[in-house]
Amino acid sequence: MNKLKGILLTQGMHGMLSQVEGLAKALNLDFTHHIVELNNFWKIFPPKLTPISKKVYKQIKQTDFDIIISCGRKSVIPSIHLKKSSNKKIFNIHIQDPKVNLKYFDFVVAPEHDSIKGPNVISTKGAIHYLSIKEINDNTNYLFKKIKKDERNICALILGGPTRYYDYSDKNIEHIFSILNKVLKDRDLQLVVIPSMRTPIKTIEFAKNYFGKNHTIIEHVDKKAYLSALSISKYIVVTCDSSSMISEAAITGKPIFVANIFPKKNDRRFQKFRKLFRELNIIRNLGEDANIWSYQKLDETNRVAEIIKQKINS
Repeated sequence: MNKLKGILLTQGMHGMLSQVEGLAKALNLDFTHHIVELNNFWKIFPPKLTPISKKVYKQIKQTDFDIIISCGRKSVIPSIHLKKSSNKKIFNIHIQDPKVNLKYFDFVVAPEHDSIKGPNVISTKGAIHYLSIKEINDNTNYLFKKIKKDERNICALILGGPTRYYDYSDKNIEHIFSILNKVLKDRDLQLVVIPSMRTPIKTIEFAKNYFGKNHTIIEHVDKKAYLSALSISKYIVVTCDSSSMISEAAITGKPIFVANIFPKKNDRRFQKFRKLFRELNIIRNLGEDANIWSYQKLDETNRVAEIIKQKINS
């Protein structure tokens, strides 16, 4: 049987790409990525005030597909229009709250902390993503060429970047580093710092100067280094700005510490997410006096895919 064909629509950010690609792989689709671009002033209008028309977005040349997976505000109208204008049965899936009537989508996949309800809504604990245990294990040895070879256990620091809610000021980053440095000394750990696409260069340079030569700072975005760090670390620390990377780390079943930054504005949604993950015994706050703990590995992507497969097949 031939694979179903899919198109993935996002604005190009890592968190969005991770979610749509992860679901596409779990659904076993033959898929292509498309970065959505809106035309003219439609860029500033919310989806609920935007007409469902091809005039809204730049042409998406792919015409042969069975499933649309979209994520992000800009992809909402293109997904609805492509489904509506197709001459065959198309299933469209939107990840996160589309901020329009949910009836426009066959499925809406959204985290529990968004509190979206509907007959076509599949709620998830945290964000779905593109990581798998197999891929993590396959990259275990990658970092052994780069890190210091000694007897210390490894702690990974996964860095996000500044957002509307969290500021990567020198003061905030130094506060995180000072707490982490105490943990490293108390537990005799070797640090591996992994940046993401949002991590400022000055934060990476700050880490190099702060932690010195006894630890390892990966200076560029490197997916293999990220996967390897998740595999070889005894502890994982993730900055609070990235719910997606906290969710990704939760597939390992390893202790995850959240490095908190005081928010610039109301971050209630993020607090609800972290409250849920704490109740699931997945996270603690960086600096808490906590020993090794365990929890059930979180693999929401495959769980969601099975629900969608069953509904499509029926």
